[in-house]
Amino acid sequence: MKVTPLDIRQKQFRTKFRGLDGKEVEAFLELIAAEFEEVIRENIALKDDLKRKVARLEEFHEREKTLQETMVTAQKITEDIKDSAKRQAEVIVGEAELQAEKIVQGAHTRLVQVLDEISELKRQRTQFEAQIRSAVESQLKLLEVFQAQPAPSPRIGENVEFLQKQPKKAGAAE
Repeated sequence: MKVTPLDIRQKQFRTKFRGLDGKEVEAFLELIAAEFEEVIRENIALKDDLKRKVARLEEFHEREKTLQETMVTAQKITEDIKDSAKRQAEVIVGEAELQAEKIVQGAHTRLVQVLDEISELKRQRTQFEAQIRSAVESQLKLLEVFQAQPAPSPRIGENVEFLQKQPKKAGAAE
């Protein structure tokens, strides 16, 4: 059974011959009731404070749980982002390597074309030199033929007649 300050105040004692001083007992009981009342109020205040602190502690536990979940989620997202970035980097590197290979192959093809063109130009140069040499040689032979012949007479008709009698040579200019 709980004793309240009111129980203390209302407690009645029986009196006996040569019993206790009633006023002193009542004063003492009043003092104890007041002290008891103060202890109860303090106890209630402490219980309320404890309830608030327990509620606050629960709130902190919930926050902690939320923060832990958030951290786990953030770590997972970070890992996903890293993986995605790594895959993208691999794709970019692969595309760059492919493009570089195409550029190198194109440059090699162009080099082969340029070398072929140089060879063709050298062949054409050699052929042109041979044609020029042949033309110069035939002109020299023609010159030798003209120098070996007697000086033309001052008459024009005789010169034309002389030239018409000459045999035509292959490659000679007409």
